[in-house]
Amino acid sequence: MKEVISAIRNEVITLNELAASLNSEQWQSPTKFKDWSPELIISHLYYFDLMTIYSHNNHEKFDEEAKFLFSTYVEIKQSLPRAQKVLERLKSSNYQELVEAWLIGNSLMCEVFEKIDPKKRCRWFGPDMGARMFMTARYMETWSHSQAIYDLINIQRDYSDDIKNIANIGVKTFEWTYINRKLEVPKSKPFIQLIAPSGKQWEWNTDTSDNSVIGLASDFCHVVTQNRNIVDTNLEVKGEIAKHWMSIAQCFAGDPEEPPDIGSRV
Repeated sequence: MKEVISAIRNEVITLNELAASLNSEQWQSPTKFKDWSPELIISHLYYFDLMTIYSHNNHEKFDEEAKFLFSTYVEIKQSLPRAQKVLERLKSSNYQELVEAWLIGNSLMCEVFEKIDPKKRCRWFGPDMGARMFMTARYMETWSHSQAIYDLINIQRDYSDDIKNIANIGVKTFEWTYINRKLEVPKSKPFIQLIAPSGKQWEWNTDTSDNSVIGLASDFCHVVTQNRNIVDTNLEVKGEIAKHWMSIAQCFAGDPEEPPDIGSRV
């Protein structure tokens, strides 16, 4: 648990530095992620960090906010106005206030979950999750949404071996990708062999010649978080099962989403 919480803290420090480099125009500019601005991205992360805390120690508040979210999703079908409703809900008056509140909220979330049994089941909008998986998902969300800001200002991010947490989620949600789309789950799982930022080699599943995904861990993480289309990476994908999975892979909860169009986020 300490390892993944450390990864969250490291990512938040990096994202805060990135956000601080933005001018006022960039702060409000639409990114290539559903036209969300950096302001909407930070507010989204802040809001769901708060919801994570409420899921553990304030069930009444969690239920209140869940009711707000569900009614918003029923009334509003488009992603951008939904995100704007969340920003309005937070009632932050300016950039500094929002960022400061996000940093405080994230720090509190980490402190709360450091003291929790990693196997404890935590409430969420779908099925309950173990506390460790919960924190891994929060790290994945922070890392993934950050990419839209890097893309906006055309900066290449640095990668660390912390992304193994995301690769793990990507591998573990193989079945979820199909179930979520109401598709039949393939009987065999592709062999995954990834090169970590440090140069280490990570592997999952049985090594077969029929279906495999081989390449950089960073590329794999971008595909399963739907920051990149598989065609825009250097991943070597073999076999029909592996190719189909990589074309629809989704390691995050929610309705089925489509990866970005080829060449739209590179």
